[in-house]
This record gives sequence, C-alpha cells and structure tokens, in this order.
Amino acid sequence: MSEPRNLQEALADELSEEELQQVGTSFDIVGDIAVIKLADSLLEKKEKIGKALMEVHGHLSTVLMQTSPVKGEYRTRDLEVIAGKEKTETTHKEHGCSFKVDLSKVYFSPRLAHERFRIAQQVESGEVVTNMFAGVGCYSILMARHADPEKVYSIDKNSDAVEYMRDNIRINKVSDVVIPIEGDARNVIEEHLQEKSDRILMPLPEFARDFFDAALQSLKPKGGIIHFYDYGEEPQLFQPSFNFVQNNSSSREVDLLEKRVVRSYGPNLYHVVLDLDLGPK
Repeated sequence: MSEPRNLQEALADELSEEELQQVGTSFDIVGDIAVIKLADSLLEKKEKIGKALMEVHGHLSTVLMQTSPVKGEYRTRDLEVIAGKEKTETTHKEHGCSFKVDLSKVYFSPRLAHERFRIAQQVESGEVVTNMFAGVGCYSILMARHADPEKVYSIDKNSDAVEYMRDNIRINKVSDVVIPIEGDARNVIEEHLQEKSDRILMPLPEFARDFFDAALQSLKPKGGIIHFYDYGEEPQLFQPSFNFVQNNSSSREVDLLEKRVVRSYGPNLYHVVLDLDLGPK
C-alpha cells in the first residue's frame, strides 16, 4: 500500500467529508515539529490527525496543536503534543542556516523565510545594521551569512529568545558580526546605538509604530534604510503606514523604495512592509 500523499488522503477512513474540509492544509513545519490549529469539533480526533500528519511527513518527530492565540509581549502561544515525542524544541534549517528554537518560549514562523532572505540580500558591504526585535536571530544571522555587514546589533527583550540567539550565532559561526543584546530596543538605542545605524529592521508590526522614534534616533545623521513592518487593511494596504512614517519623520526626507504584502492575517488584514530611505532634509 502506497504512502498517503496528503493529510486528507491519510485521514480518508477516519474523518467524514465535512471533517476533512475542516482539517484543511494549514499547518507549519519547523524542523522536525509540525504545528497545527484544529477546530473545536475536531478535538476528539486530534491524536488521529497528529499521527496522520506524521505519516504524511516522515521526518516529523512531534506534532503540536496550538491551543491559544499568539499572545503577550513575547508573542508566544500555548501548545499541546498530540503525536510523537514530548518536546517543543527543534532545529530549523533555512537558506543554509540552522536555527535552534523552542516553540513554547519564543515566536518563530517558517512562513517568513522568503522575507528574511529578501532583507538579507539588500544589505550592503560594511553596513551597520540594528535589528530591533530580533527573536532567535534569524534575520540577523541570514544577513551575516548572505551579505557583508560590519555589525548587526541584534536586540530582544525575551531572555529565552536571546539565549537561543546566542546559540544560533555560535552554530552559524557569525559571532564576529552579530551582537546579541538583551533589553528593550528603545533603551538599548538611547544608551548605546544613537546615530550608529545604516539600516534598521523593525520586524514586529505590533510594535513598529511605538518604536519608530527610537529607530530614527539610531539612524546615522547621513540617513539610511528602515524596514518598517505594519498592519494594512484593504482597500488601502500601504497608505496609512506611509502617512504615519511621513508624519513622524519631520527631520528627514522619506523615499519609499518598496512596499509589499508579507502575508495575510485574516479577511482584509495583512502584514505589510515598507522599505524606506530616510535622508537628511
């Protein structure tokens, strides 16, 4: 008997047609762990669904079910093991880099792989980069491995994330470039990084507006690039974000280099990014 090609095929004898439609195909694979969300009506069959997912994806050692929304300042979520080994830690590989991560302690999304690499490819030789919300260091390490920055200051407030970031910097052999810093990005910039950065990354749309003034403080007097992540709603996905930037950059000339949708968050709501060149007036 041949292996099932997808989750629906693996569950064809276990679930009704309606239940199969509810399962859908929306799950993330991080290293050897899968994370899936299930409707309340499917919770009684969660173990069967978990085992089927492991059957379809033979390299998996664990299937986790997300039992809460992403929440709190550190954007973590509650998880339950529904198949395989009792663990939440794994190593995820992306664009030639390895990232150790504990999905119960830190925020991590494999769906941002393209965006992380897109940013890394823009970094120019000799730049000083500040990553204000660095997590376990994915953006920062990819920059160090795929470009030639002088330094990447990699800030995060979550002590667990910073611990994993330090591990990942060592694993990927970029300790001469990526500098892990535990703390609030605003305080770190005020104390250590004012007027130091050629490029600033603000990869959390939840906090980008609140910290935009700190990002401006970190820019060198000659100016530089800010990657500003925000939420956008149809029909005007980008204009409100750009208006905010212009209204809060009175001392700078603002040039919009690129605007793009990173991913969808729900009906008419999107994670967007503006690549901005901010120079002196």
